[in-house]
Amino acid sequence: MTSRRHILPAGQGAAFVLKAQETATLRNPYGTQVVDTWALSLSDPLEYSAMEHTRSVNSNLFLERGMCVMSIQRRTMMTMTEDTTPGRHDTLLCPCNAAIYRELGCKGHHRSCTDNFHEAIAEHGISLLFTPASLNVFMNVPVADDGALDRLPPVSKPGDHVAFRAEMDLLLVLSACPQDVTPINGSDHTPRDIEVDIA
Repeated sequence: MTSRRHILPAGQGAAFVLKAQETATLRNPYGTQVVDTWALSLSDPLEYSAMEHTRSVNSNLFLERGMCVMSIQRRTMMTMTEDTTPGRHDTLLCPCNAAIYRELGCKGHHRSCTDNFHEAIAEHGISLLFTPASLNVFMNVPVADDGALDRLPPVSKPGDHVAFRAEMDLLLVLSACPQDVTPINGSDHTPRDIEVDIA
């Protein structure tokens, strides 16, 4: 089995074509980096991964090994086949964008997962007028009994990985989240590289 290895640089995005039954493994060398993740059908980019349907089908706020990422058409796009982390992958928070960084006090342009998504799909000739909700791999967002959300550093360890098997031909879009204001990417607020293997 041949494998294609890529480095997703800190704060940047990329998109990879996955044929049905190919697997993408996301490895977290430092353990602290969140990866905003989307899937788009290769046959119709308007069929995209939908967190509302993913939560509904899995009856869970988090995505765990064996669970599926569902499309807006309620079709299975990917299955999480491996997960060496404690299994906390957020489906609730939105991908960061320019407005969020303004709220956080950033002046001027700050890279965002929203930017990374649109730049990555443009490399494949795709343009969307909106940004779908992301699956936030490695992101630790505890939910309290009263519904309150927190934003804590990832619980993954250096070298932890997750793997997704494509259940249709799709474009896998990834953003090594550039968040450096809150501790989403670790207590040192430092975005880092992610390794991507496609087999």
